[in-house]
Amino acid sequence: MDQSDQGDGPAAPSRRKDARRNKEALLDAAAAVFVESGVDAPVREIAARAGVGLGTLYRHFPTRADLIIAVYRHQVDACAEAGPALLATSATPHAALGLWIDRFVDFLVTKHGLAAVLRSDSAGFDALHAYFLDRLAPVCTQLLEAAAAAGEIRADIDALTLMRGVGNLCIGADSDPRYDARRLAGLLVAGLRRPH
Repeated sequence: MDQSDQGDGPAAPSRRKDARRNKEALLDAAAAVFVESGVDAPVREIAARAGVGLGTLYRHFPTRADLIIAVYRHQVDACAEAGPALLATSATPHAALGLWIDRFVDFLVTKHGLAAVLRSDSAGFDALHAYFLDRLAPVCTQLLEAAAAAGEIRADIDALTLMRGVGNLCIGADSDPRYDARRLAGLLVAGLRRPH
């Protein structure tokens, strides 16, 4: 048997599926650990929560920066994918917008800790910020346009302004555990309603 044929048998797709599942588990575990313990939490804790060994973690993410960047991108993607799903399943477009803003707030509160670590690499940070805007602004625009078309909110609100406003409301969560960024963002979304 030729050596080059060994990785292409029926087990190869199964190994790829296991690797993808392990990577997803690591990203979810890392996000949760970062929220609870900060981005300097021991990687051993992340691997244990994901149910994998340290070797598996390092195979996917050789450095802490690699892991932090991957968590950031993973969370951006999850937030972006949630928008259309919420629009399809919520009672109204305004309700979908409110639920999406809750997810956006949760992401932003986590992102502040990640961003602080990444700021030292300004080119890398700028690229991630551009990715964040490219993925999330169109989703927010879609939600806003659907709510405006349904006559639920004013039509003169653009996504970047709303996202910036929500981001500013999240800043207080960094220093005060009693600060409820979700509640404040909810008040902002409620304030978008058209006066009757």
